[in-house]
Amino acid sequence: MNENPQEDPNDRQDPWGDRPVPAPQYGQYISGPQGGPGGQHPSGQHDPTRGPQQPEQRGGPGIQRRRRGDGMPVSWTIIGLCVAVWGVQWLVYATTPYNLASILGYAPVLTTSEPWRMLTSGFVHSMPSPIHLLLNMYTLYLFGRMLEPLLGSWRMLVLFVLSVLGGSLGVLFLGQPNMLVIGASGGVFGLFGALFIFMRHFKRNITPIVVLIVINLAFGFLVGGIAWQAHVGGLIVGALVSLTMLPGLRKRR
Repeated sequence: MNENPQEDPNDRQDPWGDRPVPAPQYGQYISGPQGGPGGQHPSGQHDPTRGPQQPEQRGGPGIQRRRRGDGMPVSWTIIGLCVAVWGVQWLVYATTPYNLASILGYAPVLTTSEPWRMLTSGFVHSMPSPIHLLLNMYTLYLFGRMLEPLLGSWRMLVLFVLSVLGGSLGVLFLGQPNMLVIGASGGVFGLFGALFIFMRHFKRNITPIVVLIVINLAFGFLVGGIAWQAHVGGLIVGALVSLTMLPGLRKRR
């Protein structure tokens, strides 16, 4: 990434401190039959008139205010929606002859006739085991906790939604026409791509996130029934979207 020689040094303050990068594994499934520190003087020395010196807040006061005030409402809303949809999947499966995964899942052959499936597929998960849902939601929670306080709610929503669509585009261009896919993994891989871009921008050690991406991409290639195409598409789109957010992120800071 090219650096601007006129860039404000505060633009690259580390917003995460020493928090480690989480490393869960998960997959997007191909659908089966069941679907300035306190107490500091401007000179940099401690000002005794302002009371005891407080520990330095990594990432600057603006980041700290967003952590306390904004939280992660978008991440929690997406998690709640996915859990609710999974409950409805069980209700439909138990009371009707229909499978909600077949109704809301995405297949490239349906792109022209039912394009809305490119988005709805990201909120449906495999049955009957909850493992697919739990791994995706746990990962969304971990990365939402790191990204949403930094981006703000609407940027987080845009990033996730476009990454889900990017996952569907990956299936469209790289998958088989009749391959039906479900799951939020395209959107979560978009968070992977965004975190890589932001860590590189803030000059953090990118090795952990690179290893995480490589392991999870390999997992998709080596384990059957996982749509690696959605992972690749979501990763690429998430990284591209986060690049467009950097100028606004600097302005917001």
